[in-house]
Amino acid sequence: MDLNNILGVVLAGGKSQRFGQDKSQVKLKGKILIDYILSEIIDEFNETLIVTNKTINFMESEKITIIKDFKEGLGPLGGVLSAMKWIKKNDKKYSWISTFPSDTPFFTKKELKNFYKSIQIEKNKLFFIKNNKTRHNIFGLWSLELMDQLESDLLKGERKVEFWANSIGVSTINVECQNFDPFFNINTKEDLEKAKEILNND
Repeated sequence: MDLNNILGVVLAGGKSQRFGQDKSQVKLKGKILIDYILSEIIDEFNETLIVTNKTINFMESEKITIIKDFKEGLGPLGGVLSAMKWIKKNDKKYSWISTFPSDTPFFTKKELKNFYKSIQIEKNKLFFIKNNKTRHNIFGLWSLELMDQLESDLLKGERKVEFWANSIGVSTINVECQNFDPFFNINTKEDLEKAKEILNND
C-alpha cells in the first residue's frame, strides 16, 4: 500500500462529556493525551490533519495541520467529511484518509502497519480495525470516493459511524495484539487512572 496516497487524520472534535473537560489535553505521565497517537503516526504519513473545533495544544511538527469541522455537531462522520473537503479544497493528491481517535495512548505504529498489511485495497472503499471481536470504527481507512455519499447521508441526518459504515459496506481487518489492549480509550477520569496504572506497570 502506498502511504504517500493516504492522509493521516486525528478526530479530536468530541465534546468529552463523560470526562468533564477536553480529554485530548489531559496529561498522562507528563504528556498530553493527543500527543500519544500523534507521536506514533506522524512519521507514517506525509501530512497529518487534526480536526477539532477547539483551540488545543499538540506536538510541534511541520507535518501537522489543524482544521475545524466544516459544520459542527455532525460527530466523527462530520470530521471525516471535513478532512475529505480539505483535501479537495487544497488540491491535495490523497485518495484515502486514515482516521484515529485522540484518546488511545497505547496504540502504536505496529498495529497500524499490521492493519495496512492485511488490507486488499482493491476489495473495498472502507476498512476498520477489529480486535478481540470488537470493531473499532474510528480506526479506519476511507476512500475519497465515498465523499459524495457521505455528505448526502450526513445532510439527511445520519450521524452514527457504525450504521453508516454498515449501510455502504465495510471490511474489517483483524489485528492481533498481545499484552495490554492498544485500543483502550480514555472516556472517564477512572479510565485515566487505569491508564496510569498500566504505564506504571509496563
